[in-house]
Amino acid sequence: MVNKIWMSVVKEFLLLKRDLGGLIILFIMPLVLVITVTLIQDSTFKTISDNKIPILLVDKDKGSVSKTVFDNLEKSNLFSVVTQIDNQPITEELAKEAVYKGKFQLAIVIPENLSVDLQTKIDQNVENIISKMGLTETDTTDTTAQAEKHKVIKEKEVKLYFDPAVQMSFKNAVMSSIDKMISQIETKSIYTTFQNQLGEGTVEFDQKSFITFKEIIPKINNKEVRPNSVQHNVPAWTLFAIFFIVIPLSINIVKEKSQGTFVRLLTNPVSNLVVIMGKTITYSAICMIQFYMMVAVAVFLFPHIGLPSLNIEGHLFLMSVVALFSGFAAIGFGILLGTVANTQEQSAPFGATSVLILAAVGGVWVPVFAMPTIMQYIAKSSPMNWGLEAFYDVLLRNVSFLEIIPKISLLFLFFIITTSIALFYDKKKRTV
Repeated sequence: MVNKIWMSVVKEFLLLKRDLGGLIILFIMPLVLVITVTLIQDSTFKTISDNKIPILLVDKDKGSVSKTVFDNLEKSNLFSVVTQIDNQPITEELAKEAVYKGKFQLAIVIPENLSVDLQTKIDQNVENIISKMGLTETDTTDTTAQAEKHKVIKEKEVKLYFDPAVQMSFKNAVMSSIDKMISQIETKSIYTTFQNQLGEGTVEFDQKSFITFKEIIPKINNKEVRPNSVQHNVPAWTLFAIFFIVIPLSINIVKEKSQGTFVRLLTNPVSNLVVIMGKTITYSAICMIQFYMMVAVAVFLFPHIGLPSLNIEGHLFLMSVVALFSGFAAIGFGILLGTVANTQEQSAPFGATSVLILAAVGGVWVPVFAMPTIMQYIAKSSPMNWGLEAFYDVLLRNVSFLEIIPKISLLFLFFIITTSIALFYDKKKRTV
């Protein structure tokens, strides 16, 4: 029995050795993929945090508010403010055209009389509050003051023009930042107006923010664990590479059927189960080689190309376990696909497409939490999601072996179910 399984394993390796294109897909492509994607994402993070984005500012106000907005934008680590193009002041139409043509990502238009009208509105509100408290006497002889008090102030709009190609996440971040900035200006103006109304030196308001935010970073061995692009990308694209064995595995099974190899195997005293076990052992070894190659690249090569190194200290064993069971799930799916497909033209395109769908649904490309509610439920049925969450549990959440058992059990159950369906389908087909 052991000798038959060994010979089946040797046969699978010989088939792979003859398929140079399949070997390239299995080993070279995943490495190129993980390096390219991680470089792109890491450079994107650095662009946002290290390099300032030029934005257009159209100042129709020429007052204290617009000056404060300008100063705050200049002090930020995100933006550099552009107020002139070709030594000419920027108009709203010029800014709109430049942004919509993609020359700038953002233009901010400060409306006319914003500073004056904001102060007038605050004065009205503060005067109303103080008068109701009986702290001031109303002077009916000052008609100018009375007219100013009852003047209707319309709401002001700070217009934001975005490049149509800009992502929604960038828009939301900018709008939130601008909204916070304007709110701080309004709050400061309100405090200042109260001080003026109550009399200088009567009361001192602390205008610093009372509520602040602090991120609590998880610690392991008294060291802060800060997730980076490498820790997210390596597990995700390792899984993608592991599941890509579906293509060569299913193609080889179809070849065996079309060339009569499978029939010759069955005429010998070799059961279908032995053939399946041979394929499982062979492709499990390939999955683990893929996994260790990806880890080696992330640990040793990434620091030399400007990327953070993957920290696998204390995690490698559990990561290997997750990779092995993820490989089982991929092998089961490949065996099922190869058994059902009749031609290579059926197995190859369907295998590639199905792996892409499983990756998309499983959270390899887009985080599951960012998906619509119905897709979040569907994602939980993807074996890639089980494997990805198990990798994250080990690498980022520092869980124990017992805590990943449910996820690796699902992966192994997927292997058992798909392999059983393949065996049943093949037996049923041969008896018809």
